[in-house]
Amino acid sequence: MIYKQITDKKIKGQKQLALLIDPDKTGLDSLRKLIELVRLTPPDFILVGGSLISQNTDEIIKTLKNSVNIPVILFPGSSFQISSHADGILFLSLLSGRNPEFLISHHVSAAPLIKSSGMEVISTGYLLIDGGKVSSVEYMSNTKPIPSGKSDLAAATALAGEMMGMKMLYLEAGSGALNPVPYSLIEDVKAHIDIPVLVGGGLNSPRKVLTACKAGADIVVVGNAFENNPELLKEFVEVVRGYQG
Repeated sequence: MIYKQITDKKIKGQKQLALLIDPDKTGLDSLRKLIELVRLTPPDFILVGGSLISQNTDEIIKTLKNSVNIPVILFPGSSFQISSHADGILFLSLLSGRNPEFLISHHVSAAPLIKSSGMEVISTGYLLIDGGKVSSVEYMSNTKPIPSGKSDLAAATALAGEMMGMKMLYLEAGSGALNPVPYSLIEDVKAHIDIPVLVGGGLNSPRKVLTACKAGADIVVVGNAFENNPELLKEFVEVVRGYQG
């Protein structure tokens, strides 16, 4: 089980790396090149999804499943991005926003399909943090991010998510964020909850990945950095695997 792997490594203090693939930004040719790098230095998970998907998610996932032995997990921006070929799904609730579509509406639409697929479901509280520019998530969800300087608000929201039964908490600065989620905010959230914490957005260098690990991220999510420099994957994997807290 994917969640058991996550919690087992969290208990041992081992950090994990998730590679995020946006089907709209990853054609099959570039995907094949990325797969070769993944085979050499595999991350712990591959997430597939984005805020706006016009490409065939099924084809991306099937290609990944036929090429690498790594859990492929859906990271859906809406109920229209569900694929039965994935190993699991982050069942995301946008807790930082107040738009009911992303708190429950899309979930109701997708639930029967997810149930019939048999994929592993991991309920995840999703907190959008201000990354210095308007993100695709902010625009598409019509919600405002939590200000990066309001770590107390982020921590309280994360705690509410845990009390509601969420299994994980995702802190996201947005794709291509100018600024990653601040160290102090990750640290404050981590101090208030016991469930695993994922951190993504703006992590485009080994130093920023290491900073997220030190702040308390259990899983570091990277994606945009590979569009121009796929070889960064090896460096990121080495940073995360070599981290000793």
